[in-house]
Formats: sequence, structure tokens, C-alpha cells
Amino acid sequence: MNDDSWRTDLRLKLEDFVDTFVVGGANQSDVYDAIVSEISTFRAAYARDPDPADHATTCAIEEPSNDWPAAQV
Repeated sequence: MNDDSWRTDLRLKLEDFVDTFVVGGANQSDVYDAIVSEISTFRAAYARDPDPADHATTCAIEEPSNDWPAAQV
């Protein structure tokens, strides 16, 4: 993608996204306000931890125990 093509793609997808909720009965300005609110939440989360995947556990995920009574059938 060149420098501006992603912006064009973003704009088209946002228009489609907003239209989905407006067709469902939401007020367009309410949808815009909700998007702005969620983006501020995303920015705050990013400021706290830019890449949460970097902190994924390195230990193996253990399987659940089968020693409960009903598992002994």
C-alpha cells in the first residue's frame, strides 16, 4: 500500500461500519461518539502496554485434570 491508499481503505471501511449501525437503528452522531470514545480507550491501553503479546506466558499450557469423580466412568 502506498502512503495514502490505506487511508482511503480505512475511510471506506469506516463508512460501511457506521452504516451497519445506522441501518440497524442507531443515530449516526451517536455511532461517531461511541467510536471516538472507544478509540480513546484503545489509546490509553496502548500507552500502558504497546504490545501485550510480548508478555504472553512462556510456560506450557497444562491440560485439565481428569481426576474428578465423573471422569472415572
